[in-house]
Amino acid sequence: MYIYLNGKVVSKDDAMISPYDHGFMYGLGAFETFRTYDGFPFLIQEHLNRLHEALDELNIGLDLDADTIIENVRTLLAKNNMSDAYFRLNVSAGVGDIGLQTEPYVEPVVILYTKPLVETSSVSEKELVLLKTRRNTPEGEKRLKSHHYLNSILGKRELASINQEGVFLTQDGYISEGTVSNLFWYRDNKLYTPHTSTGILEGITRKWVMHASEQLNIPLKTGNYNIETLTEADEVFLTNSIQELVPVSHFQDTTFLGAEGGVYQKFRELYKNHTKKQFRSI
Repeated sequence: MYIYLNGKVVSKDDAMISPYDHGFMYGLGAFETFRTYDGFPFLIQEHLNRLHEALDELNIGLDLDADTIIENVRTLLAKNNMSDAYFRLNVSAGVGDIGLQTEPYVEPVVILYTKPLVETSSVSEKELVLLKTRRNTPEGEKRLKSHHYLNSILGKRELASINQEGVFLTQDGYISEGTVSNLFWYRDNKLYTPHTSTGILEGITRKWVMHASEQLNIPLKTGNYNIETLTEADEVFLTNSIQELVPVSHFQDTTFLGAEGGVYQKFRELYKNHTKKQFRSI
């Protein structure tokens, strides 16, 4: 497998970074995961916008443009003999001395990873599991898609199979998000999702669903909701950029419509249509 490392295509076995990289030493790094459709990275500008917001917060100086990333993506697809793939664009702070640095990082390490997609012929439903691990609060003003992922790893350890997704509660007992997903549910002709005040990552696919709800004339509500709210829902689905929109079949003793849900099917159909049009942004 070949990846990009600081502008050069290298074998993943030959890729190396310094042990003094502050992304490794202090977790100062951010990343975006996305996938391609017909060789094009879907909503790439939205991913880059969120990445740049994180880099500003981390004091990492870097400006990445969509055209360069698109070109790099296509180069890696050709080099790895793949038509489409899963990508991770990672920016690490770069080399520094031992000790906390407050000055800007001006020579970050940029890596574009890739791996094959796992394609299935049918929609895969998931079981939602309430996690014992609580979602921790962001270290800064809001949650970044950064190198700090222990909270999600602890949550994922509680799951028994890949057909499950965990749901975090905040310390105050409100629904926040999944281990690697955002959460939506439908009840009484309205769509609901937790507010960003619960400390969730503002997912790119989450943002797409919120915009799509306007196109579909489905009222959307955000707020702080107790876990009992889910047991009253007709439909529940999860979102992330790789798995797209994933229907939930059941949670505890409650069964949902899953992939048969009419609202889920409307969003899924619209999402598929948008991927064919190769949107750069919402």
